[in-house]
Amino acid sequence: MEVSVIGKSQAKIAGADFGNRELGFFNSKVDRKIFGSKSKICFMRNSRCERSRIRLSTKAVQMEPVQPQNLNVGRRSKSLEGVKLYVGLPLDAVSTCNAINHSRAIAAGLKALKLLGVEGVELPVWWGIAEKETMGKYEWSGYLALAEMVQNAGLKLHVSLCFHASNQPRVPLPEWVSKIGESEPSIYFTDRYMQQYKDCISLSVDNLPVLNGKTPIQVYHEFCESFKSSFSNLLGSTISGISMSLGPDGELRYPSQRQLKSHRVGEFQCYDKNMLSLLKQHAEASGNPLYGLGGPHDAPSYDEMPNSNSFFKEHGGSWESHYGDFFLSWYSSELIAHGDRLLSLASSVFGNTEATIHGKVPLMHFWYKTRSHPSELTAGFYNTANRDGYNAVAEMFARNSSKMILPGMDLSDQHHPQELLSSPESLIAQIKSASKKHGVMLSGQNSSDSGPHGCFDRIKKNLDGENVELFTYQRMGAYFFSPEHFPSFAEFVRSVHQLELHSDDLPADEEEEDDVTEMPCPSPVPEARMQAA
Repeated sequence: MEVSVIGKSQAKIAGADFGNRELGFFNSKVDRKIFGSKSKICFMRNSRCERSRIRLSTKAVQMEPVQPQNLNVGRRSKSLEGVKLYVGLPLDAVSTCNAINHSRAIAAGLKALKLLGVEGVELPVWWGIAEKETMGKYEWSGYLALAEMVQNAGLKLHVSLCFHASNQPRVPLPEWVSKIGESEPSIYFTDRYMQQYKDCISLSVDNLPVLNGKTPIQVYHEFCESFKSSFSNLLGSTISGISMSLGPDGELRYPSQRQLKSHRVGEFQCYDKNMLSLLKQHAEASGNPLYGLGGPHDAPSYDEMPNSNSFFKEHGGSWESHYGDFFLSWYSSELIAHGDRLLSLASSVFGNTEATIHGKVPLMHFWYKTRSHPSELTAGFYNTANRDGYNAVAEMFARNSSKMILPGMDLSDQHHPQELLSSPESLIAQIKSASKKHGVMLSGQNSSDSGPHGCFDRIKKNLDGENVELFTYQRMGAYFFSPEHFPSFAEFVRSVHQLELHSDDLPADEEEEDDVTEMPCPSPVPEARMQAA
């Protein structure tokens, strides 16, 4: 096992000169006072990635810790008291060649968030970057440099360990894993059309030695141990929490939806040879060997409506049959067992640190108002009009002393087409109730594709509850700091914290030009879809 960590004095972060101020482009009077009138935060992708190893350190980062501001703190809303606010860093904050992307903009953004009163930031740590080329050879230098930037800014850091791939921006699985997958495609989730989902490894091989003689659980464990060793001086101090990737996009679910923003029912993912083997064994043990031949034959395909076939039929559908109950119980239990293994692993590695352990569940809210809840069923949650599928999930989180990340806190029923029979509000309420019943604390997130208009009021309503203690807003980038968005976010932070800035504590209006060397800002691009928690 090899761990590569570059010392502080050995290299530079490309272009990381923080002598110039890079904050701003806001319109409100208060924001101009906080950030200055002639400054910018620009996020640009670094297109130069040397083929040779890039050696990084943080010596070039000249940042002074932001001193506590003299703020008049008003009375907090009792229901939101104690809720900590975090902001997600860009998904590509560390490049595939272990360089810090957008380093100047991130440093400036960290200062802005600290001044605003945000508690900390969330950082995705990608398996495909840190263990990119060879199993057991880790490269943490870029992540260490970025973690030290966060520490110097006086912020907390929540780390998401991402054992999945990302499409926007593209971060693949480790090269050595992909090579194994080329010769052994059964390590991936597979649908009934024998199409593999190659952005994470199937839960069916958790305990099979498919990765050069080791099981995925063993590989994940060694990855976590290396991370713990390399970041030991930050765990429990700067690093306040760790999220464990549990599946596609980091969520505890099957990859039932293969297309972005799909509103259909999805497909069951039980057709790789190892899943079929588990299904066969379970069917034979239950005395129904014919049930183990495959998944439901009468379920719709990806892009079809629930009533296009008989399995999810509202009344008399196969999901209510003896076979349907057998299959859905097995399918969901395999998912919960997978989550149990990974959260147990994380607890065993990080349990003796002060960092809290988190896992993310999805918000499969489409078709929630039907009796069968098909989008939830194909994703692995046996939740129907007749059955609460989240009690067992919350119990599993409680058993591992883990906190649950719940996305979609900004979503409301009225903003979804009625024909989709969606109810994010009802589903959030159900998950919150199950979590409260089992004593599981919640961490909220917003969806990645919603605009700011009205969403902050919905977030505050969903944060109301004694078992919600943290909210992470996704995610920092060009749009986040734009004049169309940031003033609304700043007002949201102030409304949660009930902060009032005294005029004596703010810099005076400056009409003169700041001494700034501005980087060219690219045209706005769509924000990356949130894939790690």
